[in-house]
Amino acid sequence: MSTYVIGDLQGCFSPLLKLLEQIQYDPEQDTLWFAGDLINRGKECLETLRFVSSLGDKAKVVLGNHDLHLLAVSYGFANLKRGDTLWNILQASDRDELMEWLRQQPLCHYDADFNTIMTHAGIPPNWTIEETLRLSKEVESTLQSEQVEDFLQVMYGNKPDTWSESLTGMDRLRCITNYLTRMRFCRADGKLDLKSKEGPNTARKDYLPWFMQPNRLPSDTRVVFGHWAALEGVTNSPNIHALDTGCVWGGALSALRLEDNQRFSTPCNLY
Repeated sequence: MSTYVIGDLQGCFSPLLKLLEQIQYDPEQDTLWFAGDLINRGKECLETLRFVSSLGDKAKVVLGNHDLHLLAVSYGFANLKRGDTLWNILQASDRDELMEWLRQQPLCHYDADFNTIMTHAGIPPNWTIEETLRLSKEVESTLQSEQVEDFLQVMYGNKPDTWSESLTGMDRLRCITNYLTRMRFCRADGKLDLKSKEGPNTARKDYLPWFMQPNRLPSDTRVVFGHWAALEGVTNSPNIHALDTGCVWGGALSALRLEDNQRFSTPCNLY
């Protein structure tokens, strides 16, 4: 009985099957965690979404920015971008069921037994575990309510770029969403740089990768995340595990077994 956290799939279903074969995945015994961005850019988005949603309670999923983009497109509040590979999902006979399943997924998952928290992009340095769970719940509740269209209509944008408990309404929800699904670099006070997307050594002055901030609050909690392929899975921190290793870009699909921190990967260069 094992628990595996798997990085960004982005529609790479065939590599996922290879990875599951490598870890000798037992659907009756094992649990899979998925760190967001299930779809987009890869060739098998529909197959990927159908498979993960079929796992039911044997899977824990958090939403990534590409997953939220799919919801916005599906509801008519965004257009497909160049490079998007979502058309098969949008034309599928079970589209509505898949979208309903997707919007029921959280932005954050925490397991006290493992003392492990998972979000797509990470945890802001000035948020505790309790704050992260509380704030992510605000967005989740909106996505799962009749206000979902109001939120998706104004979800895009880089402002506000600094968290404050005084934020209200859709600005508050957008800020929370950006931290949990888009963050890479930030300042010690949490101010985000949402434009820089390269490796950790390319930070602007006064900015660092969020996990390198010395004032990071959940320092004794294991954090697993995806989103940042340029890290190539390396954080140089024993409690911080980056799992987006660029499968869709010809890298690898990676998994972390929570029981012993052993990593597994399958190359995607032939995908």
